[in-house]
Amino acid sequence: MKKRNLILGIILIPLFSVGISYLFFQSQKGSMNQQGFDKLVEAYEILEKNYVEDIDQKVLIEGAIKGMVESLGDPYTTYMDVEESKGFHESISSSFEGIGAEVTEKNGKITVVSPIKGSPAEKSGLKPEDQIIEVDGQNIEGMSVHEAIMLIRGEKGTKVELKIERKGIGVINLTITRDTIPIQTVYTDVTDDKIGKIQITRFSEKTGQELAEALMDFEKQQVKGIIIDLRQNPGGLMDQAIAMTDMFLNKGDTILQVEQKDGTVETFKAENPSVVKVPVVVMTDNGTASAAEIMAAALHESANIPIVGEKTFGKGTVQNAQDFPDGSSIKYTIAKWLTPSGNWIHEKGLKPQFEVSLPEYANISYLDPNITLKEGDSSPEVKTAEEMLKAIGYQVKVDGFFDHAEEKVVQSFQAEQKLTETGQIEGETTTKLMELVRNKILENDTQMKKAIDVLKEELAS
Repeated sequence: MKKRNLILGIILIPLFSVGISYLFFQSQKGSMNQQGFDKLVEAYEILEKNYVEDIDQKVLIEGAIKGMVESLGDPYTTYMDVEESKGFHESISSSFEGIGAEVTEKNGKITVVSPIKGSPAEKSGLKPEDQIIEVDGQNIEGMSVHEAIMLIRGEKGTKVELKIERKGIGVINLTITRDTIPIQTVYTDVTDDKIGKIQITRFSEKTGQELAEALMDFEKQQVKGIIIDLRQNPGGLMDQAIAMTDMFLNKGDTILQVEQKDGTVETFKAENPSVVKVPVVVMTDNGTASAAEIMAAALHESANIPIVGEKTFGKGTVQNAQDFPDGSSIKYTIAKWLTPSGNWIHEKGLKPQFEVSLPEYANISYLDPNITLKEGDSSPEVKTAEEMLKAIGYQVKVDGFFDHAEEKVVQSFQAEQKLTETGQIEGETTTKLMELVRNKILENDTQMKKAIDVLKEELAS
């Protein structure tokens, strides 16, 4: 693989691309219904003249814009004030401070798409499809995505309390310490039998460059096959997804189709010969969304690359963003994107050829180290602790009741881990318990094991 070929597809990136935005089309100025705007002005003048208190003109205008945008009922079309817009731009271009979770509005609820790798959100156990109910005790029902994000974000070292609802579990309270969210988006590893693993955590401005460097490194190490891990990848810049997919397809292969408002369809094809000459397998899960789905679909449909894991999130629309002179901005849906074969996966997701779930203990909830669990307690938190103990090999009854026998088990665990033998679950005991469960999930990654098996079959054929 020559570096020139790898970089060619990613150097011509529009400077103002944002979100899953990709500026495909020129803005169209349609005719306005003057009568409707006269009504808007008249409503403003009525309020300005007759409202009982003084009116802030800026607040009224901001409210009118927000109301107009929200009336579309599209969670991906939003108006962002100056602070929200600043945070939005930071999240796709550089590091930022917060908890590190991609969220969207789904059925009227602020819903987690995916936590970012290595982020406080991931470490706390936040999962795709978790619905955020409250932020620091404030109910966020009815808020826009960006209003919710501004409450969740904050300075490094500060804490935010989230109340979430998880399907099959119920309500969970999480206390998460904010941190600087890492900007690295591509992580690699090479196994002893020369299989290269590439985990792509999101599609940001430098992700294509990171992938190109990873592929060049793999060539030097003479890997026999590659696994692309798109699990928990919430998407990002579409131009990066297009450029990165180009590296795996033959020149002329279709990457995606974009259906415009008027029904016309534009097809985007690979512009360069494939630079990857070894077998490839892709991994997805329910946190794989947006630009990540574009890449997965294109690799499968245009290059016959198999997908292993779980059905993806299902976001099949394209957004553009327009900045206003005052620093605020509007992000709006401009088109649908379709897979190479013309499928629209919006709200349906992309189904893998090899469906594999992680072990049941991979869904265990987060346990707050600040909570003390002791003999005689009965609660969902006790049940979570029992599930963790059972997952790492201890014999406990998972019933949510902390009895005397369980206290002895906890003391045994503490002794083995060289912790103070209190028989209570809190602080270092809780942290160690969660660490061991996370390690076991990594060691027993059934989806990765299946991907390796599929790749080896490809190598043998």
